[in-house]
Amino acid sequence: MRVYWWIVAWCLGMGVGAAAGGAEVGVDCSKVVGQIRTLHGGNSGPMGYGEMLDMSEYHRQLAIPFSRLHDPNWPCANVVDVHSIFANLGADATLEASYDFRRSDDYIAPIVKVGSGIVYRLGESIEHTKRKYYVNPPVDYQKWTAVCLGIISHYNEGWANGFKYDIKYWEIWNEPENKPAMWTGSDEDYFRLYEVAAKAIKAKWPGLKVGGPSLGYTGKIVNGKSEAGEYMVKFLEYCRAKALPLDFFSWHLYTNDPRECVVRAKGIREVLDRYGFKGAEMHFNEWNYLPDNDWGPMGLKGQGVARERFYDRIGGAEGAAFSASVLMELQDTRVDVANYYAFDHQGFGLFNFHGVPKKTFYAFRAFRMLLDTPVRVETKSEGGARALAGVNAEKTGVGVLVSYCGKGEEKLRVRIEKLPFEKGEWEVLAVDGGRELARVGGGRVDGSAAKIELEAKGPGVWFVKVKP
Repeated sequence: MRVYWWIVAWCLGMGVGAAAGGAEVGVDCSKVVGQIRTLHGGNSGPMGYGEMLDMSEYHRQLAIPFSRLHDPNWPCANVVDVHSIFANLGADATLEASYDFRRSDDYIAPIVKVGSGIVYRLGESIEHTKRKYYVNPPVDYQKWTAVCLGIISHYNEGWANGFKYDIKYWEIWNEPENKPAMWTGSDEDYFRLYEVAAKAIKAKWPGLKVGGPSLGYTGKIVNGKSEAGEYMVKFLEYCRAKALPLDFFSWHLYTNDPRECVVRAKGIREVLDRYGFKGAEMHFNEWNYLPDNDWGPMGLKGQGVARERFYDRIGGAEGAAFSASVLMELQDTRVDVANYYAFDHQGFGLFNFHGVPKKTFYAFRAFRMLLDTPVRVETKSEGGARALAGVNAEKTGVGVLVSYCGKGEEKLRVRIEKLPFEKGEWEVLAVDGGRELARVGGGRVDGSAAKIELEAKGPGVWFVKVKP
């Protein structure tokens, strides 16, 4: 008999305690409300540290829908970026000899091998250095665009001893409003670059999807609603006035509140529709937990213990609970593609410098297991809990995802009603301060309902598997 999985993860809002009697979640397996969407994409591929690390098996376990190629091998990126492939902008962009694809080929091949789709960012990685080397506007926009066409031809048409990867999404630059770390030119300089590149790509390959601008700052939250920032408005006005292709609009957010992702997604969608881009997909292609909403530890003055603690919290139980919460919250938005930053071994990554998975990896692993029961069913929560539940097509298995972001101890109660079978066994696995999907309990199911009580001793994620 096949084994089917229940997945349980819980989340209370940051800094919000549960009701005095604990937090509760109810699941009604008989009420279908849609499909659980595969929004667990990431940034970066499985190879890193000069090919001294290979996280391919872990990437394969996650069944990643899309890997976005930005900041690969950061902070010393030497692949994917335009300058790393075409070092001499004065060279002839029509000649194969002008390009060096070798390192990028070796970096991208493992991504394809693990079965992930790709969002290819055409541009450069972020530069926190005082001197800016590559994040400057190209001297010749037409030449830069010709190079981009060469890169696309290499990876999609086999040109220059290349491949036929059929990469659909091509993003033009990253965070051009983030000056000078990502762009040293004016706003208009970027708008012009987008215009030249987007038109050329769509003219040659109408079936490909081009987009941007991959904004890090999309605007303010006012009275619980997202208001578009000046850069976003100017960019959309430019695209509308010039009738530019915008197949997807990309944006970023680092926060300590999972609900902010929902608020911003709703506001951004409304603005896109208002400016006439109703058909544009929405790509939330950088997101992560920002402890205390404070970037200070990342700066030069934050080095040392403060930075160490900062990254420990991002990759630890707090970050795991936050990540599970965001993956749940995004289900009720119109986000089409989402990419966690990042799936590599740097401070924001799912792995440490030795290739050991952090607790955040196991939160993503639990979500991946939930996708084995992809038909979404109704959940109701009290006491600040969040939950996501589904059944499989055969109606012989059910899953529930819940995570707890609170700091203190809490009783977490789950009631699953109208099960598709009357007898079964369940086992609970936990991700918290001391465990990575470790077994913490189990029991039997008799009748059409299951009652499970969990005990949280701080933020964490729980995974319960059940078989008939």
